Amino acid sequence: MANITVIGIGPGSLEDMTPRARKAIERAQVVAGYHTYIKLVEPLLAGKEVIGTGMMQEIDRCRMAVARAAEGAETVVVSSGDAGVYGMAGLVLELVLQRPKEQRPGYGGTIAGVSAVNAAASVLGAPLMHDFAVISLSNLLTPWELIERRVDMAGQGDFVLALYNPKSKKRVENIERVREILLKYRDPATPVGIVTAATRPDEKKVLSTLADFTKEDINMFSLVVIGNSQTYVKEGWMITPRGYGNKEAGL
Repeated sequence: MANITVIGIGPGSLEDMTPRARKAIERAQVVAGYHTYIKLVEPLLAGKEVIGTGMMQEIDRCRMAVARAAEGAETVVVSSGDAGVYGMAGLVLELVLQRPKEQRPGYGGTIAGVSAVNAAASVLGAPLMHDFAVISLSNLLTPWELIERRVDMAGQGDFVLALYNPKSKKRVENIERVREILLKYRDPATPVGIVTAATRPDEKKVLSTLADFTKEDINMFSLVVIGNSQTYVKEGWMITPRGYGNKEAGL
């Protein structure tokens, strides 16, 4: 038996991968991941066995990785961003624990990575300086009615809202529904930031408003940050005040 470790490789650039994550990949004999994420770490894969599969094949990919670790190969499963945030950490751990104890590989833990929401926020300025909620708009694994309810509650609570998986070619109406829900609680001029491919060579940043943001180009590589009632834009930067102005005049 060997260990299987789940690694968050960061938002895309090797410069944003933690040293701990990089060392774990370099030590591994087997690296498993979605094809797109495998390409992001390709410079680190020389001489390694690679288990790469497409989207919607997560269970098969993780099962193969767990099996290789059980056979004695040091194995890592890579996820973009942080593997514990919409990543593979939960699935891998479930598959390991489903095995009889005598057939389990060691679980090497989850190595944290810079999540997409952190990367996008850094591009936009400082939009997450107060309480925020993170919601995925993909209803492949979560009923849309539940997603809508969570969006509504975040709107009522005046949370800054970060949206993962905001729009795909087939799923174009969900984000329009989010806009409709939040307009019940927020000014149409509320700032919205859209970051696509954060930290990657084709990174793109757009600042818009709650009234108009769905007119922008948004895809599955985008992360959308919708401000709260206090969020503002100044000189191209999106800022959500933490409240220091309540303690000191002039802020």
